[in-house]
Amino acid sequence: MASKIEFVEFMADQLREAGTITYKKMFGEYGLYCNGKIFAVICDDQFYIKITETGQKLCPHLLEAPPYKGAKNYFLVEDVENREMLTKLVAATYAELPEPRPKKRKKE
Repeated sequence: MASKIEFVEFMADQLREAGTITYKKMFGEYGLYCNGKIFAVICDDQFYIKITETGQKLCPHLLEAPPYKGAKNYFLVEDVENREMLTKLVAATYAELPEPRPKKRKKE
């Protein structure tokens, strides 16, 4: 089941204090980006954020689950109303993730 754009927009608004939040539709679901770096996905109207050591220390109560069959585990964040916790988690996750690889130029 695909996620609803209303939930994606709600999550982008909830996370706005962590940086510039954008989203991109991917295979019927959504990837979330903070300042151009992918850090989370929304699948079936559920928010999954990449697992990092800092994230584990900050939110040890979060469940680990794959967002879709065959995917690696992410943190499943069920309390999407807690903006303060979400902002801290996204900022910590963003800081720990590597910078995106530069895109290859298309051959002419």
